[in-house]
Amino acid sequence: MTLRHGIGLLIALGGAYLLIADMHAQLAASDPRIAAALMGGLMAAGATALGTLPVMLSQQFSQRANDAMLGFGAGVMLAACTFSLVIPALHAARALGAGAWDAGLMVGSAVLLGGLVLLVIDRLTPHEHFLKGVEGPRVHAIRRVWLFVLAISLHNLPEGLAIGVAFAGPDALAAQALATGISIQDVPEGLVVALALRRVGCTRTFSAMLGIASGLVEPLFAVLGAAVVGVSADLLPWGLAAAAGAMLFVISHEIIPESHRQGHEAFATTGLMLGFVLMMVLDTSLG
Repeated sequence: MTLRHGIGLLIALGGAYLLIADMHAQLAASDPRIAAALMGGLMAAGATALGTLPVMLSQQFSQRANDAMLGFGAGVMLAACTFSLVIPALHAARALGAGAWDAGLMVGSAVLLGGLVLLVIDRLTPHEHFLKGVEGPRVHAIRRVWLFVLAISLHNLPEGLAIGVAFAGPDALAAQALATGISIQDVPEGLVVALALRRVGCTRTFSAMLGIASGLVEPLFAVLGAAVVGVSADLLPWGLAAAAGAMLFVISHEIIPESHRQGHEAFATTGLMLGFVLMMVLDTSLG
């Protein structure tokens, strides 16, 4: 990175900080839960930015390490779906007066709905998997680099929603655990994203900047999720479960297949199990 680029980046970061600080103050005055969701989303976005630093420093990672990190992220998200979203959704449904069967059917329907929404987005949005290649309509009209960015946004969208919905609920510690777990898995995800952009010919600075920008989806959708659920407590179990369904779709449709395509299944699976256990311990300890 040149000195000019560095100065420009510092100015941009300073302006973003002032804007976020003002936004947080206004949200905190109107609804503390939305303000907390914004901070949780920003923590995840910051973790994504942190993951791009090795690319800025010209560090190289093997494909095996990339697959292990993808598996780790999948494990964290899988545990977050279970302990931070689905189980609290069942409890929230029961608290609203639903019976055991009604709560299970309500949460199950919302999980399927969240997955269906991501499936529709996946079908209608032109994007490119990291290894699988181009999918979606009108793919020839969009440059490969922007297809990567769209794919990254699909990954981060359900994470941001999950953070926002969790902070809109009554358990602040569980929401913090979820945001912490998602942030932990966003570090290797940010690295993998930047490395993928480097592999298609982008410069180090451009790859890192796009990787950082992709994380900004999370605070935006965190605020959206908290605002929607904050309208009515009846929406809480639906929001939690739908976010879980969206994350499950991403895990199964994107992350696990990507981590198993290069013959490093054992490393990817080991990473998944370590990520699952870490998030489980975080969630059960903090929540």
